[in-house]
Amino acid sequence: MNHKNDTGTSRKGKRSLTSILAMIVIAAVIYFFNLEDIDEVDRTGFIPVELVHTIDGDTIKILYEGKERNVRYLLIDTPELDHKQSNHQPFAEEATKRNDELLRSGNVEIEFDVGDSEDKYGRLLAYVYVDGESVQQTLLEEGLARVAYVFEPNTKYIDMFKETEAKAESAGLGVWSIEGYVTNRGFKSIAN
Repeated sequence: MNHKNDTGTSRKGKRSLTSILAMIVIAAVIYFFNLEDIDEVDRTGFIPVELVHTIDGDTIKILYEGKERNVRYLLIDTPELDHKQSNHQPFAEEATKRNDELLRSGNVEIEFDVGDSEDKYGRLLAYVYVDGESVQQTLLEEGLARVAYVFEPNTKYIDMFKETEAKAESAGLGVWSIEGYVTNRGFKSIAN
């Protein structure tokens, strides 16, 4: 009789262990492959910095490790304030102003990707956040930037950024309101 009880308990234990392992595997799969939560950011790589000033829509100067450094935003491009052919490109002032507003609204942090952390000009390459919210994402949402300068392996948020860009384009926001202005090589010169 005891032998039957031991066998029944053993089976229940094995089933419970199997169920627990199955739940752990399912949870791991959901955690690693859940695309619905892709815009949730792991904050462990965030580095608090101090804003010195805003240079333009996609470049800032910060105080980093005790030195003033320029930061070029990863994966986005905004119209230029001092473009060599057309001086101020459309939406350059709006992008610069909005970038500055965002950066002055809270605590600034940067996050590096897994590739190069500097470009050939010595600028830091980073994602920029204010109070945990992505500045790049906001500029894309508002139609003040396009996805650009995509260089592996610095592509952590590329899918999220492309999705956001597509929504702004579809809504005809900002740079997307001028037909043919945004190209795969930048912003097209517009005749006045």
